[in-house]
Amino acid sequence: MALLQISEPGQSLDPHQRRVAVGIDLGTTHSLVAAVRHGIAECLPADDGRVILPSVVRYLDPVQGGAGRQIGFDALAAQVQDPANTVSSVKRLMGRSLAQVVDVDKLSYNVVEQDGMAVVETVAGRKTPMEVSAEILATLRFRAEDSFDDELYGAVITVPAYFDDAQRQATKDAAQLAGIHVLRLINEPTAAAIAYGLDNGSEGIYAIYDLGGGTFDISILRLTKGVFEVMATGGDSALGGDDYDQALAAWALAQQGVSAALNASERAAVHAEARRVKETLSSSSSEMFRSSVAGWHIEQAVSPSDFEACTAALTARTMTAVRKVLRDAGVSKDEVQGVVMVGGSTRMPIIRRTVGAFFEREPLTNLNPDEVVALGAAIQANALAGNSRDGDLLLLDVIPLSLGIETMGGLVERIVPRNSAIPTARAQDFTTYQDGQTALALHVVQGERDLVADCRSLARFELRGIPPMVAGAARIRVTFTVDADGLLSVSAREQGSGVEARVDVKPAYGLSDEQIAAMLQDSFATAQQDIASRALVEARVDADRMIAATRTALAADADLLAPAELQQIDELMASLAAIVGSEDAAAIEAATTALAKGTESFAALRMNRGIQQALSGKKLEEV
Repeated sequence: MALLQISEPGQSLDPHQRRVAVGIDLGTTHSLVAAVRHGIAECLPADDGRVILPSVVRYLDPVQGGAGRQIGFDALAAQVQDPANTVSSVKRLMGRSLAQVVDVDKLSYNVVEQDGMAVVETVAGRKTPMEVSAEILATLRFRAEDSFDDELYGAVITVPAYFDDAQRQATKDAAQLAGIHVLRLINEPTAAAIAYGLDNGSEGIYAIYDLGGGTFDISILRLTKGVFEVMATGGDSALGGDDYDQALAAWALAQQGVSAALNASERAAVHAEARRVKETLSSSSSEMFRSSVAGWHIEQAVSPSDFEACTAALTARTMTAVRKVLRDAGVSKDEVQGVVMVGGSTRMPIIRRTVGAFFEREPLTNLNPDEVVALGAAIQANALAGNSRDGDLLLLDVIPLSLGIETMGGLVERIVPRNSAIPTARAQDFTTYQDGQTALALHVVQGERDLVADCRSLARFELRGIPPMVAGAARIRVTFTVDADGLLSVSAREQGSGVEARVDVKPAYGLSDEQIAAMLQDSFATAQQDIASRALVEARVDADRMIAATRTALAADADLLAPAELQQIDELMASLAAIVGSEDAAAIEAATTALAKGTESFAALRMNRGIQQALSGKKLEEV
């Protein structure tokens, strides 16, 4: 008789069944979808054989019988003739308010504010960045389903390492609109490391230099036997190949003396020509920039040195980020065993030379920089879908900024330090400040400074129903949970009664890179000032608590003191109250200590009275 088979836990009932899981690189200028087929990760082509899908969506006028929208190469071809309704580089709008969109005046379409979010005005109505991104994602989903002739189980979608909570949430929302189940969001540099680490069997410390069309990431990773640990990450989500195009276009116009304002169609045409010239110069010693705008016919010769000069500031910005991330990771450039180049913009010779000169080694370019992120995401998707039998793949990504809670005096208590590996859950116990306190107001903040006023507010919520106790008796455990996608939730629980409250942090839009950079820079530049400020606030809080406790004790048991003893304590309290508002932390601490010592004998008398009252009327055997 044949034996009945029982599947391994977590394994399919049919050992030959395979879930269709893909990796998607949702890029600023172009996007790709990849999957593992026959044990090899590969990008999936469209019907025309091209794997790249331009991240461009054109909305058509329904009044004129338009078919709705065009996506990809068809939309890109119409960008010059219909710039107002052709949306490109929408990734830069994800999770942003209008005020946070960099160079919004240089876009060929109109961006407005709606419900705290930057949205695009088109002939088909206002479109959110999530809706535009969903069109691109849905196209890639259909491509994958056509390739496998099966429904898509799920996808791993990549995001820039410096995407904050709002930008990551916006990406997940776009995927939901496209009908895609998100298995995980992973950082683009991490995806690239997966592709290189598994394909080449690499181990050691690696730098991932990722310059795409609209974002720049730099990450330092340690690769060890399938474990991908992100040691530190940084970058600029408003810096990419688009900015190099704009810099070259501005230089060409300036060389020809063109100062007139350009309309949307002219801006699109100039930027398209600048992109063409930039790409040609990667393999040519000279190229002509030709365009007709504002009544001018431009013909400007451009050499590689011209291009490098007009974009030098942009290249320098990337290297500044590289140096900072190396410091954050605590490694020198000599310890880096390899530099992985990711993103189509790393094809620029000046980028490869600059990076190679800094690290004193040739960058790794043996994988297609356009495809490497999608390939790494596909490998991770294959593992998460349960298709991989080659062992587990462990990702240890990080958060870019510290997360904490506001405490008394406007201080920040950090719960999750920046560059902590995610997913993670960390907790810390807090207590009440006043006698009989039955509620706690919790303020979640993000940043590197010691004072709440210098950090960014993420969320506020309240824990109510705390049993009334003396100040300091309650134990409230606050837990920060950052999931594998980098999204945060915070909970608070009073340990004795079990009352609990929680909040999922979903800000309307996120931090700009300038804010992130400023936060980090301020934390280093003002470290001594922050230490002094924190010491002063803590001294004042301790002094107020000491005065309040002493007054409560006197109100209950002042009769235990002789008049001279009572007068001495009153004088010590008055001295502390007079100095508590000063800027001298040391003097406040000294006065607080003096009051504590001056009330030691009073505290002993109160304890004796309490014991006597507790024992009063009881027999010895009852005690």
